[in-house]
Amino acid sequence: MVLAVICGVFICSILTFIIGVTFLSAVAAAGSATTALPKQGVLLMDMTKVTVAEQAQEADPISMLQGIDMQTVGLWDAVQAINAAAYDNSIQYIYLKPESAQLGMGHLYELRKALENFRKNGKAIVSYMDVVTNSGYYLASVSDKIYMTSHQGGTSMFFGISGQLYFLKDILDRLGVNVQLIRHGKYKSAGEMYIKSEASPENMEQNRAMISAIWSTYSKEMAESRGLSADQLNAMIDGLVLNSPEDFLNAGLVDGLLTSEELKDKLASLAVVDSYKDVKFINFADYVTNVSAVAPKAKQKIAVIYADGNIVDGTDSRDVAGDRFASIIAKVRADSTVKAVVFRVNSPGGSVLASEKIKAEIDRMNEVKPVIASYGNYAASGGYWISAACSRIFSDPTTLTGSIGVFSMIPDFSGTMKKIAHVTFTPVNSNRHSDMLSMMRPFDSDEYAYMQDAVEDIYGRFVSIVSGGRDLTPDYVDSIAQGRVWAGSEAVEIGLVDELGTLEDAIRYAANLVSEDYEAGNLNNWKVEAYPKTQTTLEMLMQKMNGTTEVAQIFQDTPFASLASSAADWAKMFDMGKKESFMLARMPYEVVWNR
Repeated sequence: MVLAVICGVFICSILTFIIGVTFLSAVAAAGSATTALPKQGVLLMDMTKVTVAEQAQEADPISMLQGIDMQTVGLWDAVQAINAAAYDNSIQYIYLKPESAQLGMGHLYELRKALENFRKNGKAIVSYMDVVTNSGYYLASVSDKIYMTSHQGGTSMFFGISGQLYFLKDILDRLGVNVQLIRHGKYKSAGEMYIKSEASPENMEQNRAMISAIWSTYSKEMAESRGLSADQLNAMIDGLVLNSPEDFLNAGLVDGLLTSEELKDKLASLAVVDSYKDVKFINFADYVTNVSAVAPKAKQKIAVIYADGNIVDGTDSRDVAGDRFASIIAKVRADSTVKAVVFRVNSPGGSVLASEKIKAEIDRMNEVKPVIASYGNYAASGGYWISAACSRIFSDPTTLTGSIGVFSMIPDFSGTMKKIAHVTFTPVNSNRHSDMLSMMRPFDSDEYAYMQDAVEDIYGRFVSIVSGGRDLTPDYVDSIAQGRVWAGSEAVEIGLVDELGTLEDAIRYAANLVSEDYEAGNLNNWKVEAYPKTQTTLEMLMQKMNGTTEVAQIFQDTPFASLASSAADWAKMFDMGKKESFMLARMPYEVVWNR
């Protein structure tokens, strides 16, 4: 009987393994193959089915098994596909369903720019929404025609953008946790959530200015596309007059209200076919794959190095790990076929030590080939540290950058252990301060001064990096630093970036810089190669099997999702087991669309 059970378990295990391998093989094959497309059709950008990230990602195996049908394409690939569609006779027009767009603010801006260029080439974009959201309408506003449902229940979530600041001092006090925060910069609010119950005046000042600058960019573009002023649009939003679909129609923000059947007739008419069933839709992700498959095969390359995520110590494969990225940059530097590098930064910062390692390799790269920086959603604190010395910096107007400041944060759990766990500790030390980082007692005055000195030294180093990289005086850098976060539209005015521009603008600039016979605007002579390579489906599955499921996933689609995501980010970055992680150059928060 026991033998039979053992054999049964063994056979089941073998079958599970075979099924898993077969599944992964099918996924891998599907992810690498092109798809046969209609000879002529409508390019469908359905943001419930596709999203845009810094780099393309293969299908998440767990999500696929759960029936979640979401494809992730890289920003560069998406933009190049839209550019190709503008000249592709097989593409009649773009049909955009934008309301579920879950993109970062920089990604939204760059995707909209590509759609704007598509229209300038004489082709149409038609959008349709059931629900109006901030991000959805921002994308849709570039369209020739915007339609909204006439069905009962079509609603608005169009209220402007908002950031949420969380403060944990009260709950930490109840738990007996004493967070010791040492920082430089009156605006350096990273860690403030652990020591305060509300935002400091400086923190509120920078938040209001930053949110205002970002919304100014979006509201101006949306309003102009509909023949309105930004003041008119904001008056409607502030007055809560945009509620029903009829309100949007009367305000001139949409061109018509359609039932599902009327929408089908409209799409058929625009495609010049007799009925909706004759409309041939081309899935955007499939089109991206096909365009990418015929990318230039040139021997000369422009490397795009994606620094996407928190900057952490070590070799972590999911974030911007110092040792791993230093190795990647060194490899690119040694590649003689790479003539220029675009350093794409989409990071709120993190470890100072890791930032220094990455910056050192970027400096070495600059000695042999030009390095152009391009900023995505974030290039703040450590993200700015690693890129400030690049020969030219491009930023989206909505990029959050700067945050030139440093802090250290060491919690003291002695109160927690005594009050909650009823455990006490007696240190046995060789020297007076041997246990100062044990987190089981508070700092004394000498230890606090020691940590403050370290923070001041690193802040001075940060200011020096920016001063040298941007050709600014240290005093001026200090005046715009102090940990303050700036929107890209502000950063260009104060000298932190050179010009407003997209990833595509940065790549074109790099190509033009290193080729005397380069035809402006033409990248056909260059192969654009991405580093690091993205994870395969098998690697993602193995990672999940190893128990690396994100804490934030537990709280997904709950009111605590944003806080859980932030906590998970801090946990990855602030490894208590590493002394070097106690010194951080990290933006204090991440702004999420009130979608």
